[in-house]
Amino acid sequence: MKQKVALVLSSGGSRGLAHIGVISELEKHGFTITSVSGSSIGAVIGGLYAMGKIQEYTEWVSSFNKRDVWGFMDFTLAANGLLKGERVFDKMKTFIPDMNIEDMPIPFAAVATDILHEKEVVFTKGSFYEAARASVAIPAIFTPVKCSDTILVDGGILNPIPIEHVLRKNGDILVVVNLYGDKKYDIPKETNTNNGYLNRLMNTISTLVLTGDKHSAGYYSLLSSTTSAMMHRIAKMSIEKHKPDMIINIPSDSANTFDFYKAKELIQLGESAAKEAINYYYRNQ
Repeated sequence: MKQKVALVLSSGGSRGLAHIGVISELEKHGFTITSVSGSSIGAVIGGLYAMGKIQEYTEWVSSFNKRDVWGFMDFTLAANGLLKGERVFDKMKTFIPDMNIEDMPIPFAAVATDILHEKEVVFTKGSFYEAARASVAIPAIFTPVKCSDTILVDGGILNPIPIEHVLRKNGDILVVVNLYGDKKYDIPKETNTNNGYLNRLMNTISTLVLTGDKHSAGYYSLLSSTTSAMMHRIAKMSIEKHKPDMIINIPSDSANTFDFYKAKELIQLGESAAKEAINYYYRNQ
């Protein structure tokens, strides 16, 4: 019998594309994923897998270049966020139709944060895209989602690794993909001079706004680095508390928040990290 897996996918921006490589490697080694939970990008990838559409998404995102990513940034003058975060989901809906979570072939849970009542909101039914949009709403970057009597933001704020919400059954091993692993990389500076103005503009926004560069004095970068430090600490505490059977660590500096044009290398990073963790798991059985 194949070993069954309850899979937990963490938040972490574009690094979450490594989740795709992890899933591929788990299946390649004969594991059967029987349930999934995720926060932020983990909710997006986890939901797409649970609904059987991960291949369509992978082919699409693997075609991205920097201009494509820029094209999905729907800037707004709203006081509570830089991006509306709707354009990318609208495009996804053209080739991956929405599905109610309760109708997915694999049990799935997406986590968002109710910022007014300071609690987690767990989506286990209703529209996948509505759940995903709420779960990825990085404070001050994406506009929050208004939901009845509250406001929802990124699930990673309170629970970057939502272990408690995966539907684990007897015999399932708990596998966690942690996008807040120890730093290993120096993210290379862009050297391509094509589309010079576009590159300079994106690099300026990426450096001062989106990456949480501690050396810039910008409001958004300060907020981003603060929330990132908080998520790192919560993620570590969650792993220590729940003691997963397998932990697949992705270095936290392997990509910036919006580096989705690096899909192929991030997917490969997920594959290699998963292979290493799987080998370690078998050696210690």
